[in-house]
Amino acid sequence: MDLKQPVVQVKGIGKARAEELTDLKIYTVEDLLMYFPYRYEDFQVKEITDLKHDERATLEGKVHSEPSLRYFGRKKSRLTVKVLVGKYLVNAVFFNRAFLKKQFSIGQPVTITGKWDQHRLTVTGQHVTFGLQESTDKIEPIYSIKGDWTVKRVRNVVHQTVQQYSQYVKEVLPSDLKVQYKLIDRNKALQWIHMPETHDHLKQARRYFVYEELLLFQLRMQWWRKQEKEKTDGKARHLNETQVQEFIQSLPFPLTGAQQRVTNEILNDIQSKFRMNRLLQGDVGSGKTIVAAISMYALVTARMQSALMVPTEILAEQHYESLKQLFDDMDIEVEILTSSVKGKRRALVLERVADGSIDLLVGTHALIQDDVQFDNLGLVITDEQHRFGVNQRKVFRQKGITPDVLFMTATPIPRTLAISAFGDMDVSTIDEMPAGRKPIETYWAKHGMLERVLSFILKELENGRQAYVICPLIEESDKMDFQNAVDVHSQLQLYFTDYNVGLMHGRLHVEEKEEMMTKFSRNEVQILVSTTVVEVGVNVPNATIMVVYDAERFGLSQLHQLRGRVGRGDAQSYCILIADPKTDVGKERMQIMTETNDGFELSQRDLELRGPGDFFGKKQSGLPVFKVADLVHDYRALEVARQDASAMVNSTAFWEDQKYEPLRSWLLEQIEHWEELD
Repeated sequence: MDLKQPVVQVKGIGKARAEELTDLKIYTVEDLLMYFPYRYEDFQVKEITDLKHDERATLEGKVHSEPSLRYFGRKKSRLTVKVLVGKYLVNAVFFNRAFLKKQFSIGQPVTITGKWDQHRLTVTGQHVTFGLQESTDKIEPIYSIKGDWTVKRVRNVVHQTVQQYSQYVKEVLPSDLKVQYKLIDRNKALQWIHMPETHDHLKQARRYFVYEELLLFQLRMQWWRKQEKEKTDGKARHLNETQVQEFIQSLPFPLTGAQQRVTNEILNDIQSKFRMNRLLQGDVGSGKTIVAAISMYALVTARMQSALMVPTEILAEQHYESLKQLFDDMDIEVEILTSSVKGKRRALVLERVADGSIDLLVGTHALIQDDVQFDNLGLVITDEQHRFGVNQRKVFRQKGITPDVLFMTATPIPRTLAISAFGDMDVSTIDEMPAGRKPIETYWAKHGMLERVLSFILKELENGRQAYVICPLIEESDKMDFQNAVDVHSQLQLYFTDYNVGLMHGRLHVEEKEEMMTKFSRNEVQILVSTTVVEVGVNVPNATIMVVYDAERFGLSQLHQLRGRVGRGDAQSYCILIADPKTDVGKERMQIMTETNDGFELSQRDLELRGPGDFFGKKQSGLPVFKVADLVHDYRALEVARQDASAMVNSTAFWEDQKYEPLRSWLLEQIEHWEELD
């Protein structure tokens, strides 16, 4: 039976209804079978002590008192009745259901389903049944709807399709994997995900489709990764390992264990015949820059050039100065190329890059302009790589060069997201901080404590230090009552009359931002009021205070990035979060920030609080949208699927053995689709 046939083949679906189903992007029988519920109504009765605040709950009890009915507004009503549930007296509230009043009588058994308020012991009823129930272990699937479709109509259509066609659903997974992971058959999983009779049915169905979905995704990712590795004309670099080790030994500080580990991973990649495509992630201050410097030095020993690309001119200047200082007494040429490098100087830099005189070139996106031609480029390092578009990174390939590529980021990415968003890369993680680094002290202050915060800033300024003050908005907004940079700048100018208060935000031109950051880095400006444009890579060791207004507006990872702007010198640094959060999540976020400085722990907590889409920003996340799998909760399954997929695509058996035929066919279909897109 061909499941790719149009939906009109399903009993009860005519041409008109088939046309309506296109609103839901359903065109074939298979589309209907795979149109999974996005959640389930759970009518299982639980003990009150097992309920969570704000969850949907079903309670059984007896009516304890006469219901009271109040009207408000036009035709709006609120019906309240007290129900004895076990030893707890619960308020059951029904809005605009006045007709129910006559149906309640004292002592009568009732079953109520609705939203549970743990603090007020109140259930806002959505369903109520009267009398003793035979079974309340009922699970109803809820489907996404559009247009004239209702959940009930979609449910009926899908269930009809499952009953008619599920027997024809083909297995995708090899039987040995199903046995290994104790997975049910695919057609049974399909029946149970749409029509679960018990919670165990739903659990088993979900286990099957979580693994299948993640395995298919990882198969595609691992095949792509294999292709990228094998098709690129990678060249094994012949490094002078003795010189590299001598350079590492000559550094004024020993590498941490994590730095040594990731350095070895990068050097092994550079010396392999495949082109490196690696993500290096590490917390602010973990020492990514020195790892990058060692990698670039290794290329010098192989008589090849390196390029370091960063998002801003000021960051390029800082990297340029630190690399020049590091290689000061060596025969290594370091140069910078940004939009500020013009005229004769630019022409000379281009000439020296082209003839191989320059070993290390640091710059902004100016590095990938047409007139920049390298003599023998072996390594490209991109700092804060998520700031650069994919197309910019392809430019090197279009120039006919296939250098090793290392992306660096100071945004700690949870492993599940790294595997998903950067699955075609190898990931190296520096998860250890250098010894002796003073942790930044973080405090949560309410708005009413602002005077104390300002006094604290003043003391630091009197000791010659500087401060960042971050606000979520640029100008006043009627819709959102949050502090904004323009107002805060004016207020702080009045308070700190003996100091220069600067203002920076996203509406300034690039040159204006650069100028303000330069003034701040030179201590010509003591307090910098800014929106989050200050977030990426500016090194001002003299800045010891980071104040964030309305901190509940920011995610944990963003707050951690902002906090990382201070603590770069020898002096003790502080981060003060000014917030009056109204929600439990907002309060928890502030609490977590004061408890840990570990960026990886914070990123995992952020992922749990906000979800994967919000972690990167939904538009630029690059994350796949899964029907069943959840990157936060199914991280173990993702890891297993990745290992299984990698083993498959790299084995001869996968491409020849009959048991892999369904997976192989699916993957070849995907490959054909990609080639058409190309």
